[in-house]
Amino acid sequence: MSFEFKISGNLNNDGLHRIIKNVLLFVAILAVGSCDTFLDEPPDNRVTLDDLDKAAQLLTNAYSIASPAFTDWMSDDVDFIRGTTKRISHQQMFAWEDVNTGPTEQDTPDFYWFETYNAIAHANEVLAVLDGLPAETPEELARKDAIEAEARLVRAYGHFMLVNMFANQFDIQAAGGDPGVPYVNEPETTFFGEYKRNSVKFVYERIEEDLTIGLEKGNDNFYQNSGKYHFNRNAALALASRYYLYRRDFIRCIDFSTRLLGSDPGNFVRDLTSDEFQAQKSSIFGYPQLYNSPELPSNLLLMRKISLVQRPDFAYGPTRGLYDDIFSTNVFFTGTDERENPALVKGQNGVFPLRYENLFQRLSLNSDVGFPYHIAIIFRGEEVLLNRAEAYIATGQNDLAIADFQVLIDRRYSDVPDKTLSMEMLRSAFGVTNDPTFTDGLVLSNLLLFERRKEFIAQGMRWFDLKRFGIDVTHTMPDGSIIQLEPEDLRKVFQIPQSAIDVGGLEENPR
Repeated sequence: MSFEFKISGNLNNDGLHRIIKNVLLFVAILAVGSCDTFLDEPPDNRVTLDDLDKAAQLLTNAYSIASPAFTDWMSDDVDFIRGTTKRISHQQMFAWEDVNTGPTEQDTPDFYWFETYNAIAHANEVLAVLDGLPAETPEELARKDAIEAEARLVRAYGHFMLVNMFANQFDIQAAGGDPGVPYVNEPETTFFGEYKRNSVKFVYERIEEDLTIGLEKGNDNFYQNSGKYHFNRNAALALASRYYLYRRDFIRCIDFSTRLLGSDPGNFVRDLTSDEFQAQKSSIFGYPQLYNSPELPSNLLLMRKISLVQRPDFAYGPTRGLYDDIFSTNVFFTGTDERENPALVKGQNGVFPLRYENLFQRLSLNSDVGFPYHIAIIFRGEEVLLNRAEAYIATGQNDLAIADFQVLIDRRYSDVPDKTLSMEMLRSAFGVTNDPTFTDGLVLSNLLLFERRKEFIAQGMRWFDLKRFGIDVTHTMPDGSIIQLEPEDLRKVFQIPQSAIDVGGLEENPR
């Protein structure tokens, strides 16, 4: 399957303005820079959706083309890399400054906001007309339900990512008053309009409503051979696992995680020690193709992302020293963590783990014009396993957490004589055997953070853990000075795009 995005031109401002011309009205409201191009078109020029085939086709545009992996440039997984191209937006994000380059520059908070609401708008278009579309046979009725489920799930996912970027972390004590983001569930019918930021609690409730209906009505039978590029049932369970973890509803996180993982969670964890992966370690093309393959049971949902994060000559990354430090955290003190290699050289002093295919789409066979992109793993079995381990730790079920860690460890470390985990050996590894102030739960929480960091490095997950756990970050500036982001720093919440403040009437985040 291929997504039919209406995209042309290079990934510069001119090319992206041509993208803007084709999106729905909600995007025009949120992005001032696109107003002139929208005025060239009738103000309500939408696709006529009069059958299920057209509705299903439009849903391919409900998957945002914006990658969340740019958040790594603000995390403690990167430091200053010499010899790479750095845009103004890169420098602003690295210093935790509000990005002001506008909504058309990819790999920025504004671009993520812009393109995610664009995707949500497509989902809303489908949901608005779905009830009126003809469907008589049992198969047609089931397909209508499946289309509704997919639209609700992509809408839920889009809002979930937005609220966790542009608002405070969910807090059961304060969520009622914390401003979140607009939860948009209807097509836009006015060119300019006022919007309000719904509370974090409200947004989470609407996400749960869409997620619940999506799980009830979802049907993978209509995806044929392209199921990993749709919000299939396993991906919906993974979203539920992450949603309830972030909401700190650990019982339901365990429940939905277990529904996916079943009695043998190892089926959903890629084995990096296997002959298959080992055979591809020497290939800069073969390894990422295998890692991102839709054939792997561990890969639950894949999305096409227009982005430059996959390029080793761009922006920031781990320095060699930082990379070594990250992967030196090995509770066995021996053996090889197979996640460390293969890796590419990044700039003059950096290393970039080989996780992405560096892809480029030309506008025609004879054209040198197009845009770089990658296929991103949005949900994977490894995350669900670690979500459940975290929920087990939070509920005091340490033995079950260790069992989940064991599943991952067995498939990540090689050349270790005995990979059996136990509380005793973990306490010894962390040097707290006789320290009663360092609880078993704290030991396991540290193990969790170490393993999550290595598992998702360079893939846009670390930022959310820094925010959830209140971890500070330090970066080295070009002149050698050190800057720090405190655990509760207000800048961990992205600023609302200026265009949404000016045109949509949204309140900005405090600084």
